[in-house]
Amino acid sequence: MKNLLNVIIVPMFLLSSFQKESELTQKRNKVSEKTVQKGDRIMYLFFKAAKDQSGSEKIVLQDSKIMEGRLKVVPSFDRDEVQKGDFIITVQEAGGKEVSRQLVKDPLNPELEVYEKEDISRHKAKLPDAEFSVRFGYTENIQSVKVEKAADDGVQLLLTQKL
Repeated sequence: MKNLLNVIIVPMFLLSSFQKESELTQKRNKVSEKTVQKGDRIMYLFFKAAKDQSGSEKIVLQDSKIMEGRLKVVPSFDRDEVQKGDFIITVQEAGGKEVSRQLVKDPLNPELEVYEKEDISRHKAKLPDAEFSVRFGYTENIQSVKVEKAADDGVQLLLTQKL
C-alpha cells in the first residue's frame, strides 16, 4: 500500500513542479517583451577604411542595419579626447541638424599592448585597411552620416552619405 502511494504521489509532485516552471518562463518572456518597446531600435553602421597609393584615407559605408533594442549606455562625445587620426562619426537629420556624434579611435593605426616578461608596453600598428562599426539610437528622422578625420589643422571630411 505504501509503495502504491509513492507511485501515485511522486509523479503528481513532479508534474506540478514542471507546470510551475513553465509558468515562470512565460512570465519572464512577458517581462522581457516589456523592456524592449516597439519604438526602441538601434542603428548599426559598418565601415571600411583603407589608405590609397598617396596615403590618404578612403572610407566606405559597407552596411547599415536597424535592429530592435535599446542602447543601455549612450556614448558621449568629448572634444578634448580627440587626437590626430581619430574619426568623428556624425548622424544627421534632413536639415543637417546633428542627431548624434561618436568618436572612433584611429582604426588604421591601433594601439596594441605587448606583454613581455617584466612589463607591458604599447605600440602603434600601421594597417593598410581596417573595418569598424558604430551604433546609434535610431529615429525616423536620420537621413545621412558624415565621417571626419581629426588632423593637426582641424578636421578633414572623408565621407558624407545618405542613409
